Amino acid sequence: MHAPVLVLKDSLKRESGTKVHHANIQASKAVADIIRTTLGPRSMLKMLLDAAGGIVVTNDGNAILRELDLAHPAAKSMIELSRTQDEEVGDGTTSVIVLAGEMLHVAEAFIEKNYHPTVICRAYNKALEDAIAVLDKIALTIDVKDRSTMLGLVKSCIGTKFTSQFGDLIADLAIDATQTVGVDIGQGLREVDIKKYIKVEKVPGGQLEDSKVLKGVMINKDVVAPGKMKRKIVNPRIILLDCPLEYKKGENQTNAELVREEDWEVLLKMEEEYIESLCSQILKFKPDLVITEKGLSDLACHYLSKAGVSAIRRVRKTDNNRIAKASGAVIVNRPDELQESDVGTGAGLFEVKKIGDEFFAFIVDCKDPKACTVLLRGASKDLLNEVERNLQDAMSVARNIIKNPKLVPGGGATELTVSATLKQKSSSVEGIEKWPYEAAALAFEAIPRTLAQNCGVNVIRTMTALQGKHANGENAWIGIDGNTGAITDMKEQKIWDAYNVKAQTFKTAIEAACMLLRIDDIVSGIKKKQAPGAGQASKPKIETEADADGEQILPD
Repeated sequence: MHAPVLVLKDSLKRESGTKVHHANIQASKAVADIIRTTLGPRSMLKMLLDAAGGIVVTNDGNAILRELDLAHPAAKSMIELSRTQDEEVGDGTTSVIVLAGEMLHVAEAFIEKNYHPTVICRAYNKALEDAIAVLDKIALTIDVKDRSTMLGLVKSCIGTKFTSQFGDLIADLAIDATQTVGVDIGQGLREVDIKKYIKVEKVPGGQLEDSKVLKGVMINKDVVAPGKMKRKIVNPRIILLDCPLEYKKGENQTNAELVREEDWEVLLKMEEEYIESLCSQILKFKPDLVITEKGLSDLACHYLSKAGVSAIRRVRKTDNNRIAKASGAVIVNRPDELQESDVGTGAGLFEVKKIGDEFFAFIVDCKDPKACTVLLRGASKDLLNEVERNLQDAMSVARNIIKNPKLVPGGGATELTVSATLKQKSSSVEGIEKWPYEAAALAFEAIPRTLAQNCGVNVIRTMTALQGKHANGENAWIGIDGNTGAITDMKEQKIWDAYNVKAQTFKTAIEAACMLLRIDDIVSGIKKKQAPGAGQASKPKIETEADADGEQILPD
């Protein structure tokens, strides 16, 4: 016998073939099981402890997975799924994971029968195309202006969330906010930028019912000289600057040698005059409120307050942009470039209020604001964080509808219709791909099944009844009422989903399942190249999920 040849180093672990497929499928199913109970109106919450010992209580699929620290590579890619979903459409983060887990689960049987993964993937992709076609068929176009439909829609989206008990409240906030900042970009399209122009300010205290959408902006700042400056101005003229109103020091260390004593006074006087000229340039336009992103010296503050102008300094850039959008002002970089058109007159009221123990400046009652602030009040910080997450989802749904006003039925009805249609079509699929195609059709039933499980009804009976109703792809609107588990017509119950959320869910789930099925080899333990003579390097640092996502998630 020949001696065995060592190709890979000892330190490398290599798994290949079906072992990998099974491991991947198991890992993905584990992730799906964590999330599974958070689907639907009767969902459970998860409580997560993070490294710092803070707690997160949530049932938003993405928020849960973001906090989990996973070792298995396949499970990590499942987490990416829900993040993509969250960034793309903002809702459906839970269903995407459940669906992908189910797709892999049904594929397991075929892998045991030695089907080739590409065959399964091909069948899945075919199923995906047909599923999207079914969605197109049952989608309804709605009128975005019709408030009650919008309310029903956003409510069904957050019906699954913790705040469903305050359903109307959050839905109202979301619709108000998104309709405020919508910008028409022509061709009947509307662009809604949630991230940039809607700010959510969480102020602990008070009740949730006190939350509201402000027709304008609120910032966590007080005026510079509280005693001297006005704290309430009706119809203010606002000037926004992004330059400091103070004397600029030399770039590097400058030494000035003065021979005579009077020169020293001249120098000081020059500084004062410089600031005075800056202020007078601003005061020419008779503003009532000056807001700058940078510093504001005592002297400038004195000149401004003497003229009866309120000033706010060191405002965040993002906040400044929002104020500009809301009041119609233009942010100016140098005071000498000010023009009349840069002065914002769109705001109806500027006032500083004390909420809790902090001062907040409100610039509200704007004429046609293109930016707004949502003020959330609530009992505790954890509660507020959860409400904020739900509000994000609700606003995303409202944005999706404004962009693409098509609806599909919720409550698992869409998935059942897709499933029934695919089952019918599977008889016309030729060759070996027929079986995986049919399995994909069955996998879609995971969503209504999970809904039924979470309501605690008899799952098998409910599912059989539903399949009977949907048998030939008819009755597209019959689904599960997530609260009672009864089989009802979704049209009457007003349980809807946005079309592009559903489409995105299907696409992401199936593509991810295909990707994971295609993996047939995992080689772990690859070391970085070392400099010769460095010897054994210390244990490689294992990158946790927290670092991996560190770049993308910037603190807000």
